[in-house]
Amino acid sequence: MSIGTFLIAMPHFIIGRYKFETSIRSSVNSTNNLSPCPASSPDPLPAGDRPSILPSAGCVRESSFSMWIYVFLGNVLRGIGETPVQPLGISYIDDYAREENAAFYIGCVQTISIIGPVFGYLLGSLCAKIYVDIGFVDMDSITITPGDARWVGAWWLGYLIAGVITLLSAIPFWFLPKSLPMPETQRDSKCSPEQSCFIKDSPHREQKYRAEEPANFLEMAKEFLPSLKNLFGNPVYFIYLCVTIIQFNSLIGMVTYKPKYIEQHYGQSASRANFLMGVINIPAVALGIFSGGVIMKKFKLSIMGAAKFAFGTSLLGYFLSLFFFAMGCENSKFAGITMSYKGVDGISYHERALFADCNSGCLCSEKEWDPVCGENGMTYISPCLAGCQSSSGSGKSTVFEHCRCVAAAMVASGAGSGNLTATVGHCQDREGCDRVFPYFLALSVISSFIISLGGTPGYVFLIRCIKPEFKSLALGLHTLATRTLAGIPAPIYFGAIIDTTCLKWGHKRCGGRGACRIYNTTAYRIVYLGLTLGLRTVSFFLCVPGFLLLQTHIRKEEKSALENGGSEVESLRKEEPISLHCDQFLRSTGYNPDRETRL
Repeated sequence: MSIGTFLIAMPHFIIGRYKFETSIRSSVNSTNNLSPCPASSPDPLPAGDRPSILPSAGCVRESSFSMWIYVFLGNVLRGIGETPVQPLGISYIDDYAREENAAFYIGCVQTISIIGPVFGYLLGSLCAKIYVDIGFVDMDSITITPGDARWVGAWWLGYLIAGVITLLSAIPFWFLPKSLPMPETQRDSKCSPEQSCFIKDSPHREQKYRAEEPANFLEMAKEFLPSLKNLFGNPVYFIYLCVTIIQFNSLIGMVTYKPKYIEQHYGQSASRANFLMGVINIPAVALGIFSGGVIMKKFKLSIMGAAKFAFGTSLLGYFLSLFFFAMGCENSKFAGITMSYKGVDGISYHERALFADCNSGCLCSEKEWDPVCGENGMTYISPCLAGCQSSSGSGKSTVFEHCRCVAAAMVASGAGSGNLTATVGHCQDREGCDRVFPYFLALSVISSFIISLGGTPGYVFLIRCIKPEFKSLALGLHTLATRTLAGIPAPIYFGAIIDTTCLKWGHKRCGGRGACRIYNTTAYRIVYLGLTLGLRTVSFFLCVPGFLLLQTHIRKEEKSALENGGSEVESLRKEEPISLHCDQFLRSTGYNPDRETRL
């Protein structure tokens, strides 16, 4: 895991320094009066024929070796390293823990695994505030802030820190014993009522399957396909696998783009969005998972009880999430994108809308992204498109003066005109969003807590619905399926659908489409929340046949247990200890002597 983490950070040290487009002077010693309007023409050219005035720094191609390969290989190594911890660690706990404590221990492990992302988000928030090339460039020359769409944080620094911590955490694992002694009161050959619903072994099987039973690789290979067939032949396990894959698609897509949703929809910086996710949202999930394990232990839920509890919490969280649709925010006031230059709302973006009479004297580029805030509270894509004629100051303190488009908008609104100016950055004109944002956070915490309550019962349900000897394989297959069919595709198609709501795209130095600069917030909200809740709706429909099959199997096993009661009495005549046969007989009738009175 540590080597893979270091490998992911390698692209930063291979590619060159990050360069962003800007028309602002970076030198604090500059005294020249730089005009944002590069040229004037008595006969303005049509918008499509206007030349680009992007800084002519030359086209510098990226490295011929694709950087994504480093990230891919790093994640492969991390995935290999995570396997012994989860899911095999869960199987390890279930093998050696008391039956009544297994759910609690699994809840503890899952809670700790959730606490990790808390520190990850906090570390990500800290790194997002730091410029990507910190230590390699003069920070006085950086004219953008973390709230700017062009800002790139020190993403690589977090991977270096995480790699060191992972390397140190590997040391205690070398001191774990090869195996643990089986507790004397460990459940015996007959499975508990939670397990018996799906274990169709011979009623005379008397020894618990031991994970440490010796087996060579050839024997394991021969048994793999039959074991896989046995797992997929279990209809309840198969439906549970389908439900969790769909649910994980919804969960991973939501978590992946939630910081971006907060950033774009509520006007928060990337650093603040990550901080809020780590401090507020993730702890609620950890508390919910831990509480679910406590509830399982306290109320000793059966397999049907665990299934109903997990379904109920997920359904309640689903209904609460519907209120997110009502917590909308208006689009930012961008001239030529979300508003006309005269301040009229509701225009549809096209490149010709970026040009107006007020900036026709300048040969502006529609590809440039260097936003400035006018005195009228409207944001312009660049000082050139704002019609500004001169500038004073330098760096982040630059002020653009004699902005004709700002003056025209003021005249259209009846506020007068004059030497109207514009400052660097976006306008902070989203007071309505600031009022809605705390309610969004509160509802997000509540819904996350309720949904995560069913995490531990759902995991225990997975363990109990298969035969003990297939437990590790079932957990491994479950992890593989969710990561492959949810962890990989969900961010891809979520991102592709979200990108359809982009209003203005950036441009790469050597041509081609870059990152999205501004989204249509209304369309973003509908697409993001609609896709998340739509997937969960599909999963709920699959739960209906799952419950029917579960109930059918329980009835069959109860009937089989009553019919086999006579054969259990006959086994008392054998030489084994009588207490063992009493326990087995009572278990077959649904009575659990481990939880009641021992005979």
